[in-house]
Amino acid sequence: MTLSRRLLLRTAAFSVAGAFCARGLAQDRYAAARESLLREIESDMRATARDTGHPALSPAVRRALATVARERFVPSHLAAHAYENRPLPIGEGQTISQPFIVALMTELLQPKPDHVVLEVGTGSGYQAAVLAECVAKVYSIEIVAPLAQRARAALDAAGYRNVETRIGDGYQGWPEAAPFDGIIVTAAPDHVPPRLIEQLRPGGRLVIPVGPQRGAQELLLIEAGRDGRAITRRTIAVRFVPLTR
Repeated sequence: MTLSRRLLLRTAAFSVAGAFCARGLAQDRYAAARESLLREIESDMRATARDTGHPALSPAVRRALATVARERFVPSHLAAHAYENRPLPIGEGQTISQPFIVALMTELLQPKPDHVVLEVGTGSGYQAAVLAECVAKVYSIEIVAPLAQRARAALDAAGYRNVETRIGDGYQGWPEAAPFDGIIVTAAPDHVPPRLIEQLRPGGRLVIPVGPQRGAQELLLIEAGRDGRAITRRTIAVRFVPLTR
């Protein structure tokens, strides 16, 4: 082998190794940020346990939060902030929820691997992705068409084939796919939409923020009793964008 050939191969090897190293460093950077975020979420869980009944992340929800790449679901210019424990703007006057709130709402739902769940308010697609890591099937409705389109693209790019999305009025739910084991609402109406409760399976759970846009909102957990009655539990004060129709 000639000297020039050896130098060429050595340069190529260094280039490949450098690419892998750079990719690894990027992954490590996000992995460290994700782990730090998980510790913050666990601290918030402990601090709110008296009101929520959940002092810690379950293994399934922790694994989902550790798996989903939040940077895929925020605008590219905000990717460096993806693992901060705060909401971020995603356009159209909407936000991606604070990761602690995503974690808490998912915990309150008590997702199981065979569950079918509904999300009202797809937004960025991040909450749907977290749910998709925990359950068999996710249906998600978004009324803002540009958000729905971007979320669908992000979910497809991330490989989530068990999430079905559509553009529509979340107050009406998704009756043809009902009943659901759980329903999560990621925007706040001023009342609980009756159609959503009707679409719960007996024993199913609805997690929903309720309250006026500029007033006090509460995160409610509503369980559909097997006798047909709904049991409501108040958890913590929250602030969400309004659920529009």
